[in-house]
Amino acid sequence: MGKDRPKHYERLRAEHPDFMNAVEALGQAAAAAGPLDEKTVRLIQLGAATAMRSEGSVISHAKRALASGATAAEVRHAIMAVTSTTGFPTAAAALSWVEKQLDG
Repeated sequence: MGKDRPKHYERLRAEHPDFMNAVEALGQAAAAAGPLDEKTVRLIQLGAATAMRSEGSVISHAKRALASGATAAEVRHAIMAVTSTTGFPTAAAALSWVEKQLDG
């Protein structure tokens, strides 16, 4: 993640470094375990975060997708693609959460 990590993330990292290292290592291992490129993995993670209705995760994964080369249109599409699974209100909320990342 970038330098603007949420305070609760930084607190978890400070109070439980071994746990956070393990969580991050698991994420890295899962991303590297197959044939998908980094951008595709990040877009899938964004879709999953959308389905969970986790604003912080949606924003984090949108940032990661953009950093991996995804376009704003691809980020929006990854969110819209889960509409039939998660429902329109969920997708619309996630789209509103990422607009600052896409416009900035």
